[in-house]
Amino acid sequence: MQRLKETLLSRDFLSIFLLVLFTFVALALPSKVAIIVTSIVFIVFTFMKPFEGLLYLVVYVSVRPFLVEINPGLKYIGDLITLVLLIKLLISSKFDLKGLLKFKLFEWAFFAFLIFGSIIGYMNGVSIGAVLFQVRTFLIMYLIYYFLSRTQLPDKWMVKLAWTAVGLGWLLSLHGIIEKVSIRRWLLPYYWEHTVLSAENMSRIYGLPGNPNSLALILMFSIIAVLFLKNLFKNGEYKTLLNVSLVLFMGIFILTFSRGTVISAVALGIVYIVLSKNWRLIKQLVISGIAAFAFVYFPVIGAVNLVQALGVEAPDGIAGGIGDRFNQTLDEKNIERMASNGRIFYIKKGFEILSDYPVTGAGFGTFGGAATISYGSPIYEEYGIDLSIYFENKIYSDNQYIQIIAETGAIGVLLFAVFLIAMLILFWKKRDTKFGIFMIGLWLSTCCSGAYYNIWELKVYTLFFFIILGLFAIQNKYYKQYSIK
Repeated sequence: MQRLKETLLSRDFLSIFLLVLFTFVALALPSKVAIIVTSIVFIVFTFMKPFEGLLYLVVYVSVRPFLVEINPGLKYIGDLITLVLLIKLLISSKFDLKGLLKFKLFEWAFFAFLIFGSIIGYMNGVSIGAVLFQVRTFLIMYLIYYFLSRTQLPDKWMVKLAWTAVGLGWLLSLHGIIEKVSIRRWLLPYYWEHTVLSAENMSRIYGLPGNPNSLALILMFSIIAVLFLKNLFKNGEYKTLLNVSLVLFMGIFILTFSRGTVISAVALGIVYIVLSKNWRLIKQLVISGIAAFAFVYFPVIGAVNLVQALGVEAPDGIAGGIGDRFNQTLDEKNIERMASNGRIFYIKKGFEILSDYPVTGAGFGTFGGAATISYGSPIYEEYGIDLSIYFENKIYSDNQYIQIIAETGAIGVLLFAVFLIAMLILFWKKRDTKFGIFMIGLWLSTCCSGAYYNIWELKVYTLFFFIILGLFAIQNKYYKQYSIK
């Protein structure tokens, strides 16, 4: 216990804790004041302590939807931290452009993909603002990789990252329990509290990320962090805390009822266990999973039923159950809905667009991406896509591949394939290491996620992915590494 206190109350973790506390206090400030105050604080802090600023960014990006919903003045923190990190790298390298402009094949393919999609989108009537917005969505978390992969990593920073992910998991899990048991009445922004959820989503925990799938993806990384720390501290240090954390995170993970993330997590687990031959991990995960049902899932569901029995009004199905959620997958009405205005509909429309633009696609900002949500699309009316039937008149393609197919055609698909395969080749060359095996599993998991999420636009996921990829690049010395003082 004493060692735990020394770890969590060290200067680095204390500063991150104080920054998180400051962020929540800043919610009470007027929006314009919040912009000024937070900008000054985070620019100065990140410039002085860039790697601690990056740890804070992990927390901030995960809870950003909650923060911005309450106070829009906090929405620039992440961009400011990223910008300062890049400036810090440039200064520390003494403007060594020759070293800074060295890239791997997957990066060149990624850049070519972004340039190509941008040009085609602009040629097909998408505004420059919308094109730049889409490029930023794809690029912003890569910049974290760019910074991290070209630095000399401070001592034990990976351990600090893992502990940060564990702390984040506790924050999200405790808030998720409060959200669930209070029937979405406590500690939520006013608009979220009064949002009418669909029947199939009523029973799910949305949490601080404001989305059950995003919450599940973050918790997946928190679970990975716990397993990393358990492997690191084999002598039993922090054993109780890590075991309790694992059970808690898995319990809330289950309560998100995120079918897609379960598939992705299982793919990662199978690849890692089979290639590493770490069969004991199966036993650990099974025992933790059973405990998660016994000590988190069922008690939380029971608490919700008790609250309802005490007379608190709640929508039908708020307690829900994992069986109900997964039965909906093959429900006839759900399949019909997906075909009329859901995932199946998006796929059909995507290929319809491809048939008219087979080589180039329609360009960025035309179909189911971040830019179309903020700026609309010049081709939706032409293809009979009626936004008025969707929540807030917005749609995601809910499939990264169909978006790439529709927006960039055969050329874009080829470029993105090179981006993905070039990464896999790097990982495969290191398949004799645990880190290499893990990256192969994470790569497959990410590819699976792309089938039901716009995963490469999802910042809460790509932040974790690119940070881990950056650590892999550092370990294998892919670039010149600069000392960030």
